[in-house]
Amino acid sequence: MAAPQQPRRGGGPALTARQLALDFEHRPALGSEDFIVAGANREAVAWIDRWPDWPAPGSILVGPAASGKTHLSNVWASRSAARPLAYADLDAIGADSIAASGGAVVLEGLDRKVTPTAETALLHTVNLLAEAGGYLLATSRTAPARLGFGLADLASRVRAFPVVALRQPDDALLAAVLRKQFADRQLGVGQGVIGYLLRHGERSFAAAKRTVARIDRAAMQRKRQVTVALVRDILASVD
Repeated sequence: MAAPQQPRRGGGPALTARQLALDFEHRPALGSEDFIVAGANREAVAWIDRWPDWPAPGSILVGPAASGKTHLSNVWASRSAARPLAYADLDAIGADSIAASGGAVVLEGLDRKVTPTAETALLHTVNLLAEAGGYLLATSRTAPARLGFGLADLASRVRAFPVVALRQPDDALLAAVLRKQFADRQLGVGQGVIGYLLRHGERSFAAAKRTVARIDRAAMQRKRQVTVALVRDILASVD
């Protein structure tokens, strides 16, 4: 006898694995998050899969908040045994120590404001990794060509790295992300809710996560099912 299914909150129909997939590829989860591969990120996924056959010792993942940059950099770090570093910590750690600790580095937040000494440390790190045959993968919300580096040599080296973009989602991908967010919270929702969010919600991965979290809290507080009417109220309350 098959085990009974656990009831889902929200009162809507349960989402099947086929409905969640929507013909997209799902990469293995990192922590609690699956990664849905679609047109907006397929090029970046292929680039990570291509490593170590990269034409340069560094690459830059560029995309908006919550677009999957950290997920993909974590995937690459697990394959390359890369050391994760924060840009602001580079000067404290030292380029020699970074390069000597292994052949790969993940640098989150290349677009963050840092001190001149951090820029100098990054320049030395890039040079030492290149000399040792290592690799650097950096993430940024802004394309390197638009970053105001204080060091001309650093700007030249970073801007020579291949840049791979993760774009904002189209309707199909955003719908899949919304379904995944609702399913993670054990909320069953109908297509009407998804369609309303696509037409009236903010169109970004980060906004989708925030909106579903607000809907979840409101449904619990009001003891209501997740309906178009509830979603309309939630979106109107944050206008």
